[in-house]
Amino acid sequence: MSPRRASVHIDGQVVGRLEELETGGSQFVYEPAWLARRDAAPVSLTLPLRPEPYVSRTLHPFFENLLPEGWLLELSVAKLKIAKDDALGLLVATCADCIGDVEIIPIEDAAP
Repeated sequence: MSPRRASVHIDGQVVGRLEELETGGSQFVYEPAWLARRDAAPVSLTLPLRPEPYVSRTLHPFFENLLPEGWLLELSVAKLKIAKDDALGLLVATCADCIGDVEIIPIEDAAP
């Protein structure tokens, strides 16, 4: 199974890419086109603009905080049949329309 990937958007604009690492954990990297913009803003104060990826042994706390909690987490886990400890899976499945201006959109591989 290939690593899961998602594009990260702010107000509908693609700003970066979130990827599951084969070695475990994840990384977030800003798109060069976003970094080149004069009006580029970071996704979070904890993820300042830079070309180097942010690598984490788990899901970066900013993205983890977008996940549902409490009864909504329980409902999401049951309905989507995603393990409660699969933070990236839950993020990709539930955060295409999260609170605020950040959206997480899954990137589907073109290969079958």
